[in-house]
Amino acid sequence: MAIETGKGLAVVTGASSGIGYELAKCAAQDGYDLIIAADEPRINQAAATLKEFDTSVDAIEADLSTEGGVDRLLENIEASGRSVDLLMANAGRGLGRGFLEQDFAKARKVVDTNIVGTIYLVQQVGNLMRSRGQGRILLTGSIAGFMPGSYQAVYNATKAFINSFSFALREELKDSGISVSCLMPGPTETEFFQRAELMDTSVGQAKKDDPADVARVGYDAMMDGEGDVVSGWKNKLQAAVANVTPASMLAHQHAKMAEPGSGKN
Repeated sequence: MAIETGKGLAVVTGASSGIGYELAKCAAQDGYDLIIAADEPRINQAAATLKEFDTSVDAIEADLSTEGGVDRLLENIEASGRSVDLLMANAGRGLGRGFLEQDFAKARKVVDTNIVGTIYLVQQVGNLMRSRGQGRILLTGSIAGFMPGSYQAVYNATKAFINSFSFALREELKDSGISVSCLMPGPTETEFFQRAELMDTSVGQAKKDDPADVARVGYDAMMDGEGDVVSGWKNKLQAAVANVTPASMLAHQHAKMAEPGSGKN
């Protein structure tokens, strides 16, 4: 159970490493107590490190692709006796290769993690925030949501959903005292590409953004109440181009980046 020491409570999912860990670090540096969650034991190591910022940190190991896993996180939030001031719904999963060759259970896990678990958590915590008339929500979308993801078809489609969902929710809550922001990073130096079996692709082997920089951009946007932010000038340019490029051409371009073996010389 968290003991109140900071100026508020931040909940961060997918916080064992990468962008999620860095988002939690931003909140800790800003004086927020933390409840962090991920589906792996390493979340406890992350918590131990974050405590160095002299803040209270509770770590929850739970499968956030399931309602049961999200309920476990919600139970811990309730047990803390605290109101959630910041919700950073960052948990996500990717999957490379052609769709017909993918293990369907893995593809389903991408949908359940990126969409189902995320919107269930946002609805539950969002209602708690609305009852207080205040709160900030940050969803981790992606510039991948702007383009059909050949060889990442399911992943890109889930991020298109999150990008769209965040704007819709922001409009619904515009007079509620709750801000909704969407962080749209490009390729970032995390374990995502290894876990998604994309290391033999051009995008898997290319230089990527620093997760600390990406997280700081997203955190600041949330705190400023911005609706969306694309991190990095190259990603901003890519997002702008995607908005005026035919979908068929985008799908062809994405295939060059994500097709298995495209990273071989």
